[in-house]
Amino acid sequence: MKKIWMKNWPAGIPEKLDYHHGPRPIFEYVRIHARNFPEKIAINYYGREVRYSELDLFTDRLAAYLIRHGVKKRDRVALCMQNCPQYVISQIGAHKAGAIVVPCNPMFKAWELEAELSDTQAETIVCLDQTYPVVEEVRRKVPLKNVIVTSFADALPENPIFPTHESMQIPKKVFPDTVDLAEILKTENPSYPRPEVNLEDVALLQFTGGTTGLPKGAMLTHGNQLFKSAANAAVYRYHPDDSMLTPMPIYHIAGMLWGMTSPLYIGCTLVILGRYEARAMAGAIHSLKCTKVYSTVPMNTEILELPDLSKYNLRSVRINPVTSFGVFLTEPLVEAWRKATEGGILVEAAYGLSETHTCDTFSPLDKPRIGSVGIPIYDTDLRIMDFDDPEKELDVEQVGEITVKSPAVFKGYWGKPQETKNALREGRVYTGDMGKYDKDGYVYFLGRKKEMIKASGYNIAPEEVEGFLMRHPAVDQAACIPVADAKRGETVKAFIVLKEGFRGQIKEQELIDWAKEKMAAYKYPRFIEFRRELPKNSIGKLLRRVLREEEEKKGSSPNRVGA
Repeated sequence: MKKIWMKNWPAGIPEKLDYHHGPRPIFEYVRIHARNFPEKIAINYYGREVRYSELDLFTDRLAAYLIRHGVKKRDRVALCMQNCPQYVISQIGAHKAGAIVVPCNPMFKAWELEAELSDTQAETIVCLDQTYPVVEEVRRKVPLKNVIVTSFADALPENPIFPTHESMQIPKKVFPDTVDLAEILKTENPSYPRPEVNLEDVALLQFTGGTTGLPKGAMLTHGNQLFKSAANAAVYRYHPDDSMLTPMPIYHIAGMLWGMTSPLYIGCTLVILGRYEARAMAGAIHSLKCTKVYSTVPMNTEILELPDLSKYNLRSVRINPVTSFGVFLTEPLVEAWRKATEGGILVEAAYGLSETHTCDTFSPLDKPRIGSVGIPIYDTDLRIMDFDDPEKELDVEQVGEITVKSPAVFKGYWGKPQETKNALREGRVYTGDMGKYDKDGYVYFLGRKKEMIKASGYNIAPEEVEGFLMRHPAVDQAACIPVADAKRGETVKAFIVLKEGFRGQIKEQELIDWAKEKMAAYKYPRFIEFRRELPKNSIGKLLRRVLREEEEKKGSSPNRVGA
C-alpha cells in the first residue's frame, strides 16, 4: 500500500527522524544532559528533586556497585518496584553496567515472580521493601545472589506537595541478607570500567503475553529503545522545558516510553506518581505545572468528575495522549478536557505492543480522528494482512491482521525460538491483532484475532461493535464477546456500564433495538447485560477473557435479554 497517511503528516514535524545527540543508548543521553545542564531537574517526586548531575552520579554509583559484585555484560538485573526515582536510577544504572533489565510487575505473587526470574536466570534484583516478602519467598528457588532493597521513604520529601497513596506512607523496613540501595547511592565509588554497550545489545526483557500464549520475555535492544524514544518525542513535540507526568506504571512498556525514556532522551523533567489517584494526578499538574501527561481515558474522566475540580489549575497541560484500554475516547471527553485545561489537547496515544517497543502509530495533533489510533510513526511499515493468506496485503477498509516492520522490532523471545518464529517473519511482527486502514491512512485497532466473533460466516471485531455502542448517550463502557448461537454459530453479547444518570432508566432491550436499527444485521448484539464495572487488569486494560470464562461457566447461555 502507498503511504496514503503522509498527506496527514502533522505540519511542523520533520518527516525524517534525526537523533539529537546521535545514535547512542539512552543512558548516554543522561550523561550528555548532566554535562550540558547539570542543575536541571531530571525527576520531581512529590516535590523531591533529582538533578541531571545527580541522576548521572547515582546511576554511575549503582553501575559501579553491580560490576564490583559480579554483574557482567548481558547479565540480567530484575527490577520489582512501583513508580519511584529508584526505578529510573536502577534501569539506567543497570544499563550503564551493560546488564539486561527485566522489569517485573510489583503486584506479582510468588509463583509469577519465580517464573520470570527462573526464565531469565537473573542473579540480581532491585525491589521495594514492600515487595521484598515475595522476593524472599522465591529467592532460594531461583539463581538470585544480590538482593538490593529500597523504599518509598528513601525518595519522598518530608512534606509531599500533593497527596501520596496510603501504601507509600509505610515506614522503611530493613531485611537481613539484603543491601540498602540508599547506601549504594550515597557511598559507592562512582568510578568503574565502562563496558562497551552498542545499539544492537539487548536492553530489556519485557515480559508479555505475546501474540499468543503464556508470558515471554521480548528482547528489546538499546537501538529499539532509542528509536521509539526519539520518534515519540518528535511527533508529540517533547521539549527540554517540558514537565512530563505519567501516572502509568513505568515497568510497563508504554509507561516506560512515555514517562521515562522519551523525557530522558529530550532532557526534560519526569514527574512521577508512585501510585495513581485522581487527586494526586490533579495535584501534580497544579503544583508542578506539568505541560504533558500520558494517562488512560478513565483517569482523565475521574479527574473531571472530582467534586472540587475548580481548586486545581490544570491550564499548564498542553498535550495529553491517552490510551483507551477498552474505555473509548469520545468527543465529549475531548471537549471537557479542553475546557478544563483551557485548550489542552486530548488524543488517542498510539497502537503498539511490547514486541515493537509500543507506539507504532501516533495521532497527528492537528488532525486527530476519534476512534482511530492514528497514523504510522517514522519508518514504520504497518500492513494489514489477510488472516487466511498472511502474504496477501489488504486494501483500505478491509479488516485483517496488523503486522509491523520497523527499527523497533524486537530480536525475539528470550529462550523461545519456536514462539519467535511464529511471531517474527523476515523482520515483520505478526501481531494477532485485528485492524484496518481508512481511506486517509488512519489505522483502527479492532481487537485480538482470537477475540473475533464469527456469526453467520461473518467476522465481527468486538472493538468495532463496542465503539458503536459507545455512541449511545447512556453508555459509559462496553465490552463484547461471542456466545453460542444455534443458528449463527456465534452471536454478539455486550456487557454495558451505564452512565450515572441512566442507571435504572433504560432497559437492555432498548439498547438492542437501537443497535439493530443502526448496525448491520449480523453485527448488532442479540444479548446485553448491564454491569457496574468491567473486568480490567492492573493497568486498566479490558479483560474480555474474564467475561468469556464467566459465560463458559454458564454454558454460553446469556441470562439477561435476548432478541
